[in-house]
Amino acid sequence: MEAEEEPEPTPVAPVAVVPRAHVISHTESAVALRIREIRGMRNMSQRQLAAKMAVPRTYISKVENGRATPTLASLERLADALSVHLSDLLRESSKEQQLEMATLMADPFLAEIRSWLFKLDALQRTTLLNHVRDMATGQRKTA
Repeated sequence: MEAEEEPEPTPVAPVAVVPRAHVISHTESAVALRIREIRGMRNMSQRQLAAKMAVPRTYISKVENGRATPTLASLERLADALSVHLSDLLRESSKEQQLEMATLMADPFLAEIRSWLFKLDALQRTTLLNHVRDMATGQRKTA
């Protein structure tokens, strides 16, 4: 019997592994953008914010650029220094909200029902919006 030759191994391209410190989730980047946005609305420099928190300016820069993730305690201190509630740091930025609204209103179905929403009373509007939400999330209620 003749021995079968093993096929040559196929070279595989190396895969770059990105350390966890450099991977920024959507939530982390949204918080970073929100901090920068609120600081800008308060006309504060990074140096001024850092001084109010008693941290180095570079820490504020790293947080805003997504290179450092603040702890819950740091987020509370940031909120205090910016004179906002902690939940304000965790909300989407107004720019993201406007973009999301524009995207939603580009949908022909939503644009069509928008004009009808103002003609409904509160109960009808709530019922309709709940049904639309259930359809969008794929939840179906059965009897």
